Amino acid sequence: MRPQDDETCLPIPDQADALASGESSPDEAMMRRALELARAAKDLGEVPVGALVVRAGQIIAQAHNLRETLRDPTAHAERLALTWAGRALGTWRLDDCVLYVTLEPCAMCAGAIVLSRIRRLVYGATDPKAGACRSLYRLVSDPRLNHRVEVTAGVLAGECGEILTEFFQERRPFRKLGVSRKAQPSTDKLDAPSPS
Repeated sequence: MRPQDDETCLPIPDQADALASGESSPDEAMMRRALELARAAKDLGEVPVGALVVRAGQIIAQAHNLRETLRDPTAHAERLALTWAGRALGTWRLDDCVLYVTLEPCAMCAGAIVLSRIRRLVYGATDPKAGACRSLYRLVSDPRLNHRVEVTAGVLAGECGEILTEFFQERRPFRKLGVSRKAQPSTDKLDAPSPS
């Protein structure tokens, strides 16, 4: 099941709704939804990153990391949300859309953002080890590329960073023991021992 199947085309709270609910901006309201998706990822044992694509006041697609679940190194929240937004809209060009994500995108996702022609990127926490929008690289705003993306960084950065910190702190004791937190027997034929 795709994470966005539960609630597609959700309206964005307008400025008045955002202020009435204690949010200071619609960006914060959307980042809170992305944080809900990140929590869902954490519950599955995935790195807690959530993303959503918004167009004309509606959430078009939403996703969270599914790398472990799908056994797919490219199943990042941003890439999945972009893919599903393209399918929902019937086009790969997402030039009138905004992408919200809880963590600064990596190089793979930043490349996908440029290729999708997203108009604007809003992210929460910076990623000093892999961030490719402002921290390590500036792929989405590189003037040598054929598209540049408007970037708003640091929306609810503290909350976005906190869920990641908690996730990795919880995993450390298991790593030291050499045990997978989500230890499951493998059914993959490649993992089976070869006959003697």
